[in-house]
Amino acid sequence: MRVGIEDINAYGGRLCLDIRTLFQERGLDLARFGNLMMERKAVNLPCEDPVTNGVNAAKAIIDRLTPAARDRIEMVIASSESGVDFGKSMSTYIHHCLGLNRRCRLFEVKQACYGGTAALQMAANFVASDASPDAKVLVVATDTARAAAKLTYAEPSQGTGAVALLVGNAPGVFELDFGANGYWGYEVMDTCRPTPEIETGDPDLSLISYLDCLEMAFQQYSERVEGADFLDTFDYLIFHTPFAGMVKGAHRMMMRKLKRTANDATESDFARRVAPGLRFCVEVGNIYSATIFLALSGVLHAADQTVPRRVGCYAYGSGCSAEFFSGCTVPGEASRSASASLAQQLASRYNLSMAEYDRILDQAGAMPFGIQDLEVDLSAYRRIYDTQFAGQGLLVLEGIRNYHREYRWS
Repeated sequence: MRVGIEDINAYGGRLCLDIRTLFQERGLDLARFGNLMMERKAVNLPCEDPVTNGVNAAKAIIDRLTPAARDRIEMVIASSESGVDFGKSMSTYIHHCLGLNRRCRLFEVKQACYGGTAALQMAANFVASDASPDAKVLVVATDTARAAAKLTYAEPSQGTGAVALLVGNAPGVFELDFGANGYWGYEVMDTCRPTPEIETGDPDLSLISYLDCLEMAFQQYSERVEGADFLDTFDYLIFHTPFAGMVKGAHRMMMRKLKRTANDATESDFARRVAPGLRFCVEVGNIYSATIFLALSGVLHAADQTVPRRVGCYAYGSGCSAEFFSGCTVPGEASRSASASLAQQLASRYNLSMAEYDRILDQAGAMPFGIQDLEVDLSAYRRIYDTQFAGQGLLVLEGIRNYHREYRWS
């Protein structure tokens, strides 16, 4: 049975901040700007949260389905490390706002940035089991980065957004090489969120763990997939992308260790097979469990749509769990239209000034996790809201009543 992604759509926010501007205004060392390889980061207004991000990513997929196909969605999996409740899954809100059939499993998975891949693999295995013939699964990977301390080098890379995947047995975007997976995982305290408001860790340890897991997950993949070769098997490579410079270093390490390539050959291979997957990541920033699928969207944007292209995929989540898997792009209009829509969406975002950005950060700090009652105040952002949200049919957070989140369409 074929299994994979039937449709994909991403939401990269309606606001963004230029990373060079952030470096300059924060007094960060511009010598490190080039190594980061980031251009812009997505930013949410106070009326946005991981639920609105997820719904705004998924709605276009749902709208493209026939009523009969929509009713075949039997599972909605949210993946995130930015949950809004310790018990209630965000998938319940997402399912409700999208108006999906109630004959549906609703739950959430969490394993740092690996969660989206865990959800995809869970969905694929359900579809492949044929326990419910022709059933579909909606996977929504959605995250909102916690505000990093100002004057740190973590702040420029942190983004916000979501990617939604419709998984089924008629992949029109990306067909998985089912069973071609290599895993690697162990306990490590590289990054963590010990409280809802704190994200902390050891960046050097995280880099080491990321690289170690890449090497070992690919080794496990190559042991399961006869003849797998890091250079020759894949037309493209996509990676979990905390920032693009980290991906470039990871690719360089693998090329040196496995192929012993010279620097110029490594650079050429990076430009050909890896850089296309960074196309949107450098515009949005790290959106955790969704970032690998943002990288897939970049490949779909760049790939020749007349023939299938094999993509090697590396997912990593701190703590840690990692996987190397693969699949093939599916030629056709679905892949082309999804990536073109994302490119247009990102190009139309509002560019924040530093004063506007800092005001948003301050207001986010006044809306802590677990707040019981809240009226979302947009008075300071009326012009931005009117140009970027009003009449756009986007889901926004209206308020919280006795812990229950209430949403409306813009």
